[in-house]
Amino acid sequence: MPAPVVASIGVMGLVIGVVGARGGAGASLLAASLAVEWGSVGDTTGSGRSAVVDLSRGAGLDVLLGIEEQPGARWPDLHQARGAVDGAELRAVLPTWHDVGVLSSDRLRPRPAPADVVSDVLDALTDEHDVVVLDLDRADLLRADRCPAVGRCTTILLVAPLDLRAVAGGVALRGALDVQANDVRLVLRGPSPGGLGAAEVAHVLGLPLAGSIPYRRRLDAAVEAGLGPPHRGAYARAVRRLARELT
Repeated sequence: MPAPVVASIGVMGLVIGVVGARGGAGASLLAASLAVEWGSVGDTTGSGRSAVVDLSRGAGLDVLLGIEEQPGARWPDLHQARGAVDGAELRAVLPTWHDVGVLSSDRLRPRPAPADVVSDVLDALTDEHDVVVLDLDRADLLRADRCPAVGRCTTILLVAPLDLRAVAGGVALRGALDVQANDVRLVLRGPSPGGLGAAEVAHVLGLPLAGSIPYRRRLDAAVEAGLGPPHRGAYARAVRRLARELT
């Protein structure tokens, strides 16, 4: 079997964190889309290459991706998973989206997993996958005690729409990210209803700009229809450029 192309371009073992500067920033969809992009590199199946992990306290990443009815383990099913968790076995029981393993919260059982369970599960996933993308929770980042998952991240992407509420949210998160992470980059999402420019927002937040993603009504329509984010068009091209930038 040929060596994975993902490893040859320098992304093996990456853990990428994604967090929104405010609610509705599109961080969860971007996290899943990046996982699919990396999972498809150099392989027709993407099996074992990437996974996306829902660490937010929302309705569940599986709902956003339209796979909430797909059987498989969610976080509440893993609350007893402590110690040496087998990564291959865990991968086998996760629901998938475009061949990417998805570990989601559960809208019907909305309780957070114990911190030690999260740690052991993430150990197993990073052992089994070339890239693991974490959909981080803003509230966890702002807590007085540090968010353990952040320390695992090679890079954290702060997703900020071009509006004042997102800038304010980004400023609030920036201090916590400075303390907990070494490499934080900004991803901007247009359009800008009030005329805020990308350079202006990047300057206020004091972060390097990793890239930008467009807003399209078709994106919301696809999510509402249970299709998840599209794999063609302007959004998909922007995700592809961002994935290349990070590798």
